[in-house]
Amino acid sequence: MFNVSQLEAKYSDGDTVNRASLVQKGLLKKSRVSIKILGDGELTKKLSVDVDKVSASAKEKIEKCGGTVNIQVKQPTTENK
Repeated sequence: MFNVSQLEAKYSDGDTVNRASLVQKGLLKKSRVSIKILGDGELTKKLSVDVDKVSASAKEKIEKCGGTVNIQVKQPTTENK
């Protein structure tokens, strides 16, 4: 889980927040964990957020700055038996 305050500190205006960028910036160690953005803190940058979950308050702050939120929908796995 990450707060918008962490995104504010690590990302620049216009950046994309996703699994790869979180790993690249050292915020995410395990690439297979679910990523959720929470609304604690302030956000002043326009970001494109592409993660698993976003709280309502985080979504509001991201969109208020002109950013976008794209929730990744996990496809159910099917096994051949």
